Amino acid sequence: MQHPISITAIASVSPLGKSTTDAWDNYQNNRHCFTEKNYEGNKTLVAELCSNTKAEIKALKGSDSKYKNLDDSVLFAIYASREAIKIADWKASDNFGINIGSSRGATSLFEKYHKDFLKQGKSKTLSSPTTTLGNISSWVAHDLLTQGPEISHSITCSTGLHAMLNGIAWINSGMCNKFLVGGSEAPLTPFTIAQMQALKVYVKHQTELVLASHYPCQSFNLKKIQNTMILGEAASVACLEQGEIKNALAIIKGIGYATEILEHNISISTEATCFQKSMAMAMGNINPDEIDAIVMHAPGTVKGDLSEYNAIKKVFCNKIPFLTTNKWKVGHTFATSGMLSIELAILMLQHQKTIEVPFAEKQEHPKQIKNILVNAVGFGGNAVSILLSK
Repeated sequence: MQHPISITAIASVSPLGKSTTDAWDNYQNNRHCFTEKNYEGNKTLVAELCSNTKAEIKALKGSDSKYKNLDDSVLFAIYASREAIKIADWKASDNFGINIGSSRGATSLFEKYHKDFLKQGKSKTLSSPTTTLGNISSWVAHDLLTQGPEISHSITCSTGLHAMLNGIAWINSGMCNKFLVGGSEAPLTPFTIAQMQALKVYVKHQTELVLASHYPCQSFNLKKIQNTMILGEAASVACLEQGEIKNALAIIKGIGYATEILEHNISISTEATCFQKSMAMAMGNINPDEIDAIVMHAPGTVKGDLSEYNAIKKVFCNKIPFLTTNKWKVGHTFATSGMLSIELAILMLQHQKTIEVPFAEKQEHPKQIKNILVNAVGFGGNAVSILLSK
């Protein structure tokens, strides 16, 4: 990090609710957000937005004739972005940059348009412009009336944290002093879920593990013998500003990133060397003993959870920080997952309270929370670690 960066606002829509107050309230209980849905005859566990949030997204879609043809991934991002800049008190005239990425983009619209094409042999007029990844940031910019730079990208499940890296780079370059960054994902569609099931990482709804457990996604259960990933939908964005702002929610003190040489399209090494490198880079000269907690990526898969834990053991040796994750509760939200972890880290810093994973082994809680690492990784081992400080 050349200079510290302040997070002056964060906003999200997720299965936890539509505000950080909702999210923190939900973190105080041990209930998960999963429900059973039927996708073309396939009963599946997913984590959906709350019903009142869905109603507001529906109202947003009907508020402008141009919005009725937008995918939920775009609408989620617009909703969260409006809230974030209101909290940060940003104006359109600030010409802040926008980088909101997505792993999958407009999944629902894409599947709908493709189904129509197979039936009719031709494509609808809006099929291309409404299904590009760039649609998210450009529509957010249109909605907020800003004139700053717009970026969209996909680096699979670490996309949200890569957006944060981009925003930091723009600010440190001097080309911008404010950036709106985050991720948005609306992946609860038949084809997207089928893709995860084909990879054999999705929870098997009828397995003994699911039927015997109150927690179908066993994220951070290092003893599990079956994959238990479950998809969720969400958007989360943060406002970044140059320097240490007086009323900042948190300060970004370090960033780290690394990519592994591919052994397999979806795998990382047994000891997640990408995470070892990204965490070490994010900490820089800070003593590992000063890290109070880590919000893990922990997707709920056997190899994914264990490899990240092995990396943490390698980096921190005998003094492992308090470990937590939120995927047991909200599922894997792809591009948004890292940003929801950032939100959790900020809330723990604000409330000076760590959140346990209810079925994980008990850990000693830190007496004071000053520094938290947040991890995310995508297919192919593209890891990002962000160091947040109070």
